[in-house]
Amino acid sequence: MKAARATIAPVKRNSRKNAGDPAEDAEAKDAKGANADVASAEKPSNGKSILVGVFGNRVSRAEAEDHIDELARLVDTAGGTVVARTLQERATPDAATFVGKGKVEEIAEFARAQNVGWTVFDDELTPSQIKNLEKALPTYVLDRSSVILQIFASRARSREAITQVELARLEYLLPRLSGSTAGLAQQRGGGAFRGGAGEKKLELDKRKLRRRIATLKEDLKRIETSRNVQRRGLRRVATVALVGYTNAGKTTLFNRLTSSREFAEDRLFATLDPRHARLHGVEGRAIVLTDTVGFLRKLPHSLVASFKSTLTEVEDADLLVHVVDASSPQVEEQRRVAESVLEELGVPKDHVLLTYNKVDKPIVEAAEPGVLRISAKTGDGLPELRKAIVEKLLALGVNIPFYGAPHAAAAAALATSGT
Repeated sequence: MKAARATIAPVKRNSRKNAGDPAEDAEAKDAKGANADVASAEKPSNGKSILVGVFGNRVSRAEAEDHIDELARLVDTAGGTVVARTLQERATPDAATFVGKGKVEEIAEFARAQNVGWTVFDDELTPSQIKNLEKALPTYVLDRSSVILQIFASRARSREAITQVELARLEYLLPRLSGSTAGLAQQRGGGAFRGGAGEKKLELDKRKLRRRIATLKEDLKRIETSRNVQRRGLRRVATVALVGYTNAGKTTLFNRLTSSREFAEDRLFATLDPRHARLHGVEGRAIVLTDTVGFLRKLPHSLVASFKSTLTEVEDADLLVHVVDASSPQVEEQRRVAESVLEELGVPKDHVLLTYNKVDKPIVEAAEPGVLRISAKTGDGLPELRKAIVEKLLALGVNIPFYGAPHAAAAAALATSGT
């Protein structure tokens, strides 16, 4: 149910078991030392969530509704359960509480009545806004960035991804390590550094964080050096990277094109680590396909910076296949977000092959003439996609060896083993 401007709209849903709070243990330990106006011990340790957004001069109501829809999927992926959502019309966000004192009181009243555990804001909050909201609300306070970081922390599997996510999380936490530290427990996923009530303890924690951040950056440099060695092996073959908005079906397409069995599900950020495998069905040509992390609007700056080495997979590829979810109501906006990221990375437009996926579902908006239309689920359009990849690589002047030629077998073995 959509929210009216001045009300909080409960979300109607089928009853299901609530997912556990990923930070429940950390919250329980931090509760004893909290000094907020609303005692941390009174904050429910559950994932029941109220979603909060703002619209006005910069964002229309329709856009804000779309953003809240996406935030709901993020919260669900993070293990929360959305019970209500609300939008507030403001020319600019309130500097103290983002939505204003009246709306905060309204949220607090609803949260108490419904035993809500999380209040989740669709935009990144400042440290002072988090501090003020933690004092005023009987819930833990999260923003979009902290939810995304929580998802990434739960999905990271490789050493590189785990290091990248921890670095991004600590850089996000550092300026927010003040005031009520209990409210930050879920934002850092139960991390090891816990601020105390006194200034001396707070500064000690900040020094610990800075030292840990420096160590993680050095670790990433070493990991990136190793990855560069592996990339040199891939230069012996043609490389194609699948890119696009998160949940566009890239991993399902990757599995179809390479006969792989990588984990894929209808949730955001199912893939964090880049995966490599031989592209099948191209008459023995040595082409390696790469599956990459999905893009998302309002990604935390620290996360983008931390995943710089992973995004290098995109920059180094001979060709990019931009996979667009043709069934999404936000298909054009998602396409623009991905195109903006590629532009920031300096990818030439003629190195991108636009492909509309999920055409087996009802299509919201038809692709323009000449754009490939496929279904990774059913296999429709995949022969045409394989042909288009080869033709585009040749048109760009990329040398495509055949398997069995010198160096191609070694590159194929590298792709099969993963990075």
